[in-house]
Amino acid sequence: MKVIDLSIPIEDGMPVYPGDPEVRVKIAHTYESHTWELRHLSMGSHSGTHVDAPSHMHAGGATLDELPLERFFGASRLVRIDDTAWPEKRGLFFCEPAGLDCFERLASLRPPFVGGELTEELERALLGINIITYTGLQGLDRLPVDSDFMFYGFPLRIAGGDGSPVRAVAVIETGEREGLS
Repeated sequence: MKVIDLSIPIEDGMPVYPGDPEVRVKIAHTYESHTWELRHLSMGSHSGTHVDAPSHMHAGGATLDELPLERFFGASRLVRIDDTAWPEKRGLFFCEPAGLDCFERLASLRPPFVGGELTEELERALLGINIITYTGLQGLDRLPVDSDFMFYGFPLRIAGGDGSPVRAVAVIETGEREGLS
């Protein structure tokens, strides 16, 4: 199998959505002062590669801690907007900008999650029908076309959380049984 990290590294001063809290990563303890190293993190819940819960854009929508863990991983497919058919019962990812014009197709398929470069309007509409969204992904162009992969994007267990940074990972079966004899 091949594991592809789709996450943006979290680092001090990284870009954020205009108006969101700045990301700060500072060393709080050093080996010399405490015999261990520890970092102080300060950032918004939608910093870097992250998942959005319905409560992010809809009052009374489900929060991260109300969603079952099964909602944050599963069989997925990279799709193109102009593809004639998108698969059912799969997470769907776009490596091109996806806007509100995709909503009706997505709403009819009811994927467990959608990710990629999504417009705010599309995110709002998807979250409104309880489809979680992943944004801030990198490397989607490294995913296979026309074949499934497993996606994992677990959030931190934030009580009442509207979103969370994630370590987004795609696992692709290569068909080879490496290391086995």
